[in-house]
Amino acid sequence: MPKTDHISPIGDSHAATMDANAAAEQAYREALQELQPAENLARLIIHRRTELGLTQQEVAERMGTSHSVISRLESGQHQVSLRTLRRVARAFESRLVVGFVPEPKSVEGTEVPELATV
Repeated sequence: MPKTDHISPIGDSHAATMDANAAAEQAYREALQELQPAENLARLIIHRRTELGLTQQEVAERMGTSHSVISRLESGQHQVSLRTLRRVARAFESRLVVGFVPEPKSVEGTEVPELATV
């Protein structure tokens, strides 16, 4: 019997498709890099919302907006304004903290962190 690669009946995973596109196209890699901060922020919002046991609808009500706005925030596919982040923080009964962290320095190929958590 000839050996064949396993082909999923539903196709490739989202991650596999993204990896293939990133390997093939510079423009795609640049777009992914541009969206990375929004995706990281989305993960923070989802994590905090679930820690508080809130639904997207409950967060929307606290912010005075619609469920679809929260869904877009949590998709990680949109840039978020500082004003919106302040509203999210209030909905979470939290403070919004914004800062700058220097890029890690490198010593002969080894990263040296600027800040350490102890």
